[in-house]
Amino acid sequence: MGGLFDLTGDAALVTGGSTGLGRQMARALAMAGAQVAILSRRWDAVTAAAEALAQETGRTIVPLVGDVTEGGQIERAIGEALAHFGKIDVLVNNAGVNIREPIERIRDEHWRRIWHTNVTGVMICCRAVVPHMRRAGYGRIINIGSALSLVGLAERTGYAASKGAVLQITRTLAVELAREGITVNCICPGPFATEINRSVLEDPAKSADLLAHVPMGRWGRLEEIEAPVVFLASRAAGYVTGACLSVDGGWTAA
Repeated sequence: MGGLFDLTGDAALVTGGSTGLGRQMARALAMAGAQVAILSRRWDAVTAAAEALAQETGRTIVPLVGDVTEGGQIERAIGEALAHFGKIDVLVNNAGVNIREPIERIRDEHWRRIWHTNVTGVMICCRAVVPHMRRAGYGRIINIGSALSLVGLAERTGYAASKGAVLQITRTLAVELAREGITVNCICPGPFATEINRSVLEDPAKSADLLAHVPMGRWGRLEEIEAPVVFLASRAAGYVTGACLSVDGGWTAA
């Protein structure tokens, strides 16, 4: 990639960047020229991912450890990223969890875990990064929602509610930061074949039920998340803010 989509000189931080879509988006940003840091709760996982991504992309990938639900840990991680890069131009809020259960079996601790990770985590990371972007007069915040930010699905009450909140955080911050040179957008993926979906992937009946919602009739391929994140991270998307970019095989159009 190059031209409008060239991220050379930019510094990006991807939360939940050691696996799945987070790792793929980190790879895409690095391939587009950005300096990239990936954050995960586990040091062994994030260092292994950073080493593998460095080999794939030929770029230095900085591993960071932190729990997005803990403000102090995120402030430290942001400080480490700033020490490496001197700035953070792009924040991708990807860290998330999904626990599937019918309403009468939702456990309080599961609800809290989903909400704290998927919603509070986005707020904490934005809160930590926005002051630095404000001082720079530039920034790209990309929140990872879901098709379930927009539609419902049985036995996903906690997850769908949390991802709806991520979309509203996106819209609200987009308005709040619109005159600061900072854009805030949301990518809403449909079903991708990632670790978070393993329990569905490994059950043919559940997989078929899920794909019945998708007009394309298939799982998303990891590489299909790359162009959307690079576009929203780039200067080409300078007049795009508060948007929801669905990458869902047509699910939310049906």
